[in-house]
Amino acid sequence: MIVKYLRLLLLPFSFIYGIAIVLRKKLYDWGILPSIKFDIPIICVGNLAVGGSGKTPTTEYLVRLLADYKIAILSRGYGRKTKGFVLADERATAESIGDEPLQYYQKFEQVTVAVCEDRVKGVEQLKDHHDVIILDDAFQHRRIHPGFNILLFEFRKLGTLQCLLPAGNLRDVFSSRKRADVLLVTKAPVPLLHVAQQASINELQPNSNQPVLHSYLKYGNLQHLYTGENRALASIEGYELFLLTGIANPQPLIEELQKLSKNIHHEEFADHYAFEIDDLKRFKSAFEQGISKEKIIITTEKDSQRLRAIGFEDLLVNLPIYYLPIEVELFEEDKITFDELILNYVKSNSRNR
Repeated sequence: MIVKYLRLLLLPFSFIYGIAIVLRKKLYDWGILPSIKFDIPIICVGNLAVGGSGKTPTTEYLVRLLADYKIAILSRGYGRKTKGFVLADERATAESIGDEPLQYYQKFEQVTVAVCEDRVKGVEQLKDHHDVIILDDAFQHRRIHPGFNILLFEFRKLGTLQCLLPAGNLRDVFSSRKRADVLLVTKAPVPLLHVAQQASINELQPNSNQPVLHSYLKYGNLQHLYTGENRALASIEGYELFLLTGIANPQPLIEELQKLSKNIHHEEFADHYAFEIDDLKRFKSAFEQGISKEKIIITTEKDSQRLRAIGFEDLLVNLPIYYLPIEVELFEEDKITFDELILNYVKSNSRNR
C-alpha cells in the first residue's frame, strides 16, 4: 500500500520524464540529432521496460541461429566498475564487464564480447573484424541506427497499466514500438491459446509490416556452481528449495520450481545486485537450518556470474548450489518466420570478405 502511494506521488516526475523522452524521440525522428548507420548487419535486442523481459536468452538464441557468421555482442555492461570500451578475455569478471556479458563470454567461445557505454564507439572497434554485431539492450540508444530492431514485451505484462519512470518501470513511451522490425512477446504460456495470441496482437497494434511473434522459456539441467556437475530439474521434486536471485523478475522461475516443490525459501535481491559476504553468510545459515534431509540451493545463470566472485568460493564450494540455465524458444510457425527474417537480413546486408 505504501509503495502504491509513493508511485502516485512520483507521477508528476513521470510526466516530466515522458515529455523529455518524446522531445528526444522527435529530435532523432526529424534528423536534428544524428543517428549513425554502419555497413555491417547490426541487430538490436531491446525493450521498453526496465529489465526482466528476456533480452539475455533472446541474444543467446540469435548467437545459435547465426553460428555460421563471425559474431560480436556489444553491451553497455550494466553494473561494471570500468569505463569505456572493454573486450572480454580470460581475466574478465562481472565487475569488469558486467554479469550478462560475462555469461555470453563463458558460454560462446567463438563469439567476441565487448562492452561500451557509447555504442557508436563500440561498433567502430568491432565492425572491421566481424560479420554481424548484436547490440544487447540498445533500443533507446538512438545515436546508432541498427539495421534490425527486435523489441521484447513480457506476455504477462501486456494489458496491464504501466507508467514511465520513476512512478513505473517504463523507460520509453509505448509509441516507440513502431520503430521495431519485430515485436517479440516473451515468456508466453505453453500451450499458447489462439485467443491469447490474438490479445497480444490487439494490445501491441503493430504496423502492417510488423510481425508480432511469441516465445517461451525452456529450462535446462541444473549446473553446479563450481564442479560442473549437472542434474535433471525433475530430480529435485519434493526437495526443500533455497532460491537466491538478483534479477528483475524471478516470478517465472518461482512458478517453474513450484511444479516440483511447495517448500521454497526465496531470498530476493535487486537486479544486478552485487552480493556481499554477509548476504551469503546469512543465506548459508538459513540453508543449514533447513529441516529437510533433501535440500538444495538454486540460483539463476546470471546470478551465478556474480556468485563466482573472488572471496565467495570458500563460503559456497561445499554446498549443493546449482544454477538453472534457460533458453528462449519460439512457437513453431513464429520460429520459422523469425529465423527467416533474421537470416535474410544478415545475408542480404553482409559484406563480401
